[in-house]
Amino acid sequence: MSETPGTEAAAVPAAPSAPSTEVIRVVVAKPGLDGHDRGAKVVARALRDAGMEVIYTGLHQTPEQIVEAAIQEDADVVGLSVLSGAHLTLFARVVELLAERDASDIVVFGGGIIPDDDIPQLEKLGVAKVFTPGATTTEIVGWVRANVHPA
Repeated sequence: MSETPGTEAAAVPAAPSAPSTEVIRVVVAKPGLDGHDRGAKVVARALRDAGMEVIYTGLHQTPEQIVEAAIQEDADVVGLSVLSGAHLTLFARVVELLAERDASDIVVFGGGIIPDDDIPQLEKLGVAKVFTPGATTTEIVGWVRANVHPA
């Protein structure tokens, strides 16, 4: 278990059936004041069950805490979940902080209640993929496997 000051990070080890090749390390985070984490936990479990190492940071994380956890955990990808409507601000800040820390190689994807009209802006800001309600865990796992490569 790894803990970043100010977070409740808990490493979830890869499933026993994980392939022996390098494992994708994923930080799943809930930035902001949104208190609904069921979707983030479902995605975290699906990624873990697919053989990835998942670090779930817990609720109410600042972008600074999320980026610090991603760097300390040597993450390959960060998955953000926002249901509060603050996705433009929070996603952009995570991408910006990763760049400031020379960690732009960490892929950022997100999901939640995000209007279709906001997706192009998020992509322009550097969010690699946005999943909206109705996305399946199979779709999310498949996208991560296809687009994230361990360092």
